[in-house]
Amino acid sequence: MPALDTTRPVLEGTGVSPGIAIGPMVHMGAPIAELPGPVSGGGPDIEFGRAQRALDEVARDLEQRRDRAEGDAFAVLDALSMLARDPALIDAVGAEVDGGRPAPHAVDAAIAGFRTMLEAAGGYLAERAADLTDLRNRAVARLLHLPMPGIPEHEAPFVLAAEDLAPADTVDLRPGHVLAIVTSRGGPTSHTAIIAKAMGLPCIVGCVGIAEVDDETLVIVDGSAGRVTADPDADEIAAAERRKEAREALLASSAGPGVTADGHGVQLLLNIGSAAAGAAEEVDAEGVGLLRTEFLFLDRTTEPTVEEQTASYHEIFAGFAGRKVVVRTLDVGADKPLPFVEPGPGDNPALGLRGWRLIANNPGLIERQLEAIAAAAATAPCEVWVMAPMIATVTEAEDFVALARAAGIATAGVMVEVPALALQAERLVEVVDFVSLGTNDLSQYTFAADRLVGELGELLDPWQPAVLELIARTATAGRAAGVPVGVCGEAASDPNLALVLTGFGCTSLSMSANAVAEVRAGLATTTLERCEELATLALTGTDGRDARTRVLAALTG
Repeated sequence: MPALDTTRPVLEGTGVSPGIAIGPMVHMGAPIAELPGPVSGGGPDIEFGRAQRALDEVARDLEQRRDRAEGDAFAVLDALSMLARDPALIDAVGAEVDGGRPAPHAVDAAIAGFRTMLEAAGGYLAERAADLTDLRNRAVARLLHLPMPGIPEHEAPFVLAAEDLAPADTVDLRPGHVLAIVTSRGGPTSHTAIIAKAMGLPCIVGCVGIAEVDDETLVIVDGSAGRVTADPDADEIAAAERRKEAREALLASSAGPGVTADGHGVQLLLNIGSAAAGAAEEVDAEGVGLLRTEFLFLDRTTEPTVEEQTASYHEIFAGFAGRKVVVRTLDVGADKPLPFVEPGPGDNPALGLRGWRLIANNPGLIERQLEAIAAAAATAPCEVWVMAPMIATVTEAEDFVALARAAGIATAGVMVEVPALALQAERLVEVVDFVSLGTNDLSQYTFAADRLVGELGELLDPWQPAVLELIARTATAGRAAGVPVGVCGEAASDPNLALVLTGFGCTSLSMSANAVAEVRAGLATTTLERCEELATLALTGTDGRDARTRVLAALTG
């Protein structure tokens, strides 16, 4: 991608969360990249005490943030606070102090050593190495009496600019005070993008040149177009205000089932990952397209019993009376180790024994879960479907459907996350009741690009034509066979991409609660024929950015 001219008042990036915001830009506090030269400290005991206090203060701060967080952010902050108290890390700091380093340099060196060890270990441990950078930045800032890296204090509402956001930072995001997020790094599936969508904040990632925009510069952020206008004139501000008001009015009037302007129905569903029984009352959606069941299994030393699982499922099902709930069976593995699950061999978690593949080394695990789902579904006031993750072949799909049928579950399908299965879509739809496309993992496996590596964000863009071709192939096969094909990855929450997915023939779109109104409003103003035209146009793109730009130009031109 050619370098952008950062002297222009308009900067471009990848819009990952729609909406328009107008306000002063404020840059997030930067971490201390390089420490000042070592100075003589107060002796090993004094310096060790300083380092211990700093790590303890950081741990307590992280624990406070953890207690305000939910979901993935809670787990990450909990793990990070435990790292700050890790006796092995404290011992390593002590060794550095004994070697003559003052406290800031001792902490820096000790954490660097831990990072090297974790990165060399690979797999799950290597993924945790990045968390240590955040820990180092916070501890060093305390020791040097410098501002803590993170969300800045600002009296008036502002647009936040950053290189990227760490999980600890996102806990302090306050919608209404932080108006929008713009980062110079990151991709469509980055932590920042996911959090911004969940909070309903306009967000642009990969915006080259944003670091050169001065603090307090007035900007217009258009999360749909992926555009930041710096120092706008009065006419540009007025036009942005009109677009913002029109969008808010459209969203406020959005209600009911998903339907195109000419009456073609597209089910709008929720992705949920906890016993959120009240979600149906809070969000105008047609059910659940992805119930992540991992919340029942994580942070436990023993497998939950069938009775425990049944009770949890029953609670969730009760909240969606008269609607559909699609339950995904356990999706853990080498990247999310559980003490009661045998992970099997392999150092690469993304390519190892995860999801359905766990059945080989853990006899009865999936069967017991299906038994619990079936027991809860027997008296549920909703329609319960079940699907398996990480299915790679038609034979595996057949095997899972047979297990579900044996448990007494009437409607069984699979997730298409592995390109091999999308390539076999015509045969797949002969053996399943429905298909759900997990676009996050489908992108990862299509491009051999680790979802956790921010530098690969452009490859992980769900607008990439190669991924769109796999989705189109699967949807076409489903339409020909009369088998529902849904999307439950991040792609479904992009209102413009939702039009493309509808044009391919996808029958349902599942997303975070904050995205439903936006997607529904977009469908309501677009005919099915227009969606099909946009789908064809998207496939002509040379890459994700080009495909997105072509569709956006067609919608706004």
